[in-house]
Amino acid sequence: MPNTAPDLFSYRKFWAHRFGTAPVLPMSKEEMDQLGWDSCDIILITGDAYVDHPSFGMALIGRLLEAQGFRVGIIAQPDWQDVKGFQRLGRPNLYFGVTAGNMDSMVNRYTADRRIRSDDAYSPDGVAGLRPDRSVIVYSQRAKEAYKGVPVIIGGIEASLRRIAHYDYWSDKVRHSILPDSKADMLIFGNAERAIVEVTHRLAKGEQISNIQDIRGTCVMCSGVPNDWAEIDHTSPDAPVPIAKLPNPYSAKPECSNSADLEATLPSKKRPSADANRTHTVLRLPSYEQVASNKMLFAHAARIAHLETNPGNARALIQRHGKRDLWINPPPIPLKTEELDRIYEPPYTRKPHPAYGSAKIPAWEMIRFSINIMRGCLGGCTFCSITEHEGRIVQNRSEDSIIREMEAIRDETPGFTGIISDLGGPTANMYRLRCKDPAIEAICRKPSCVYPRICKTLGTDHGPLTHLYRRARQVSGIKRVFIASGLRYDLAINSPEYLQELITHHVGGYLKIAPEHTEQGPLDTMMKPGIDTYDRFKREFDRYSKAAGKEQYLIPYLMAAHPGSTDKDMLELALWLKRNGFRLDQVQAFLPTPLAIAADMYYTGQNTLKPIRKENKPIFVAKGLRQRRLQKAFLRYHDPKNWPMLRDALKEMGRADLIGNGKRHLVPSWQPKGDKKEAHTPKSRTSIKRKTVAKKRTSSKNRPRRRS
Repeated sequence: MPNTAPDLFSYRKFWAHRFGTAPVLPMSKEEMDQLGWDSCDIILITGDAYVDHPSFGMALIGRLLEAQGFRVGIIAQPDWQDVKGFQRLGRPNLYFGVTAGNMDSMVNRYTADRRIRSDDAYSPDGVAGLRPDRSVIVYSQRAKEAYKGVPVIIGGIEASLRRIAHYDYWSDKVRHSILPDSKADMLIFGNAERAIVEVTHRLAKGEQISNIQDIRGTCVMCSGVPNDWAEIDHTSPDAPVPIAKLPNPYSAKPECSNSADLEATLPSKKRPSADANRTHTVLRLPSYEQVASNKMLFAHAARIAHLETNPGNARALIQRHGKRDLWINPPPIPLKTEELDRIYEPPYTRKPHPAYGSAKIPAWEMIRFSINIMRGCLGGCTFCSITEHEGRIVQNRSEDSIIREMEAIRDETPGFTGIISDLGGPTANMYRLRCKDPAIEAICRKPSCVYPRICKTLGTDHGPLTHLYRRARQVSGIKRVFIASGLRYDLAINSPEYLQELITHHVGGYLKIAPEHTEQGPLDTMMKPGIDTYDRFKREFDRYSKAAGKEQYLIPYLMAAHPGSTDKDMLELALWLKRNGFRLDQVQAFLPTPLAIAADMYYTGQNTLKPIRKENKPIFVAKGLRQRRLQKAFLRYHDPKNWPMLRDALKEMGRADLIGNGKRHLVPSWQPKGDKKEAHTPKSRTSIKRKTVAKKRTSSKNRPRRRS
């Protein structure tokens, strides 16, 4: 497939553009009548309340399609038990577009302990229960039922991260790709703009959706491999056979193209020649049936899928599901700055749809004064799926576009008091950071540009972001501009001018950063820097805060129960917290979200950052409610409710010396009167076995290195 793409706005507008721009995209027949529409060309179905703001996916896609000349309607949070809710706008002329919303519906509804959440930030007044579990599957099937013969295209976070056979934490099993389960005609993954615009124009010209199988960023069901394509068999990790390596643009091998551990080196029944056209090469993964019954094959398939994510060199993937094949095209070409600007600048009302009246939508309340300045993340943290969804290449808006949005917030958003709550994105300080050379970027297969160290070919100049901050503060009517997105401190520490600018002017008393852990074992499986980098950053943060005459604090985000994190690791983390005087109110237990590398580790016990071999040693994974609660309890060692559990654990670990009433002790030997013991799950042979394994894996030979 070509590595170029037409400009998003180069297509000839559809004839319906003569109707003009809708004040808001209609949610009822009455609104359609007011616009003079007899029908919608596209109807978007979403699990979120409709907020006409670019931070809400259905609004962004809807306004983009409107700018292409199409009439777009919205069905938000329909009653999924009644097909009439899917017929409220009539039959769409082209297709239904289905999304679960800004979050995976299972993450939205359930905690990491699989408990039902009591609220939903994307619903009016935060009311829970307005969307079904696995919303994309349910909505898609209902749309098919509502109007037979109308194509259904699924997309958004839930569809994107479930595009391949995947581990599902909530059912604790491997599930099909969401495409065959939903009965949809096409799945769009990642940044959907290029694919949705192309497929919409092709459908409008009369092309059948069953014939549209060649668009980047899409998945379709098919029957085998076309004759003019070369198929490489990657159904087994055994007996590796090298595949022709990608060309290296430099005689000296650049750091990021060192592919011995990253280039797929697997057997092939139909291996193309060294000069074969990669754009017509497809990799055959183990089938759904194979990965569902064999964890080694699952780990192998997951590793290959993660290696094929760079738009510059990714190949198509194919995976058997029953009697049919799932075809996954390469990821979309990243958006140019000019395209991204135009996507964020249609006439959004920046408010919830008027149908909601005075109801408050918590997610909108949180972001209505914030601005997204980029997409994508080059960090590649294994517990996060941003890279798998938005890509590793950071896509940036122009400075002028960002300033125009600030002015729009000032002039149009109700309740604005002069404070911009955030200028950020997936990571606050990756604005305009990317590889120094496009030729190197196009062949790189590293999952992270900053682990195990910052790549020497990565451009890390924070100058453009510093200039943006300074210009933002000069906008008339803007009193303060805060940075609320998470900061990649290992990048920031090397830019003193940026650090001074940030800490002096843009911290509202607290700054969020995410060291996640202190011990090297879990940090390696997370692909995060060592705690010494955090210590360096904290010293600089304190120094610049003092120089500015401000009392400011760092808020470290830490995680329990991540693959590779043993109980001993959590104990060391708790001792670090105590030494540094941290008493955390909110803590996070690892949640294995679909397609995250760490979720693959959680399910298989294999480190999928390395080639999968039978002789590989498994990594420790905290599973079971008791084990996960214990690791979480270490993060809140100061909470009396956790003391009984921690005392039992410390005794079992041979660290009873940490129980007592002195400063050197972690938990006291006494319990407050009237304080109820936290309910313990009964000890089972399985839990005892896991503890024994944990002790073995933290022997002196494998003990994590202590950080100074």
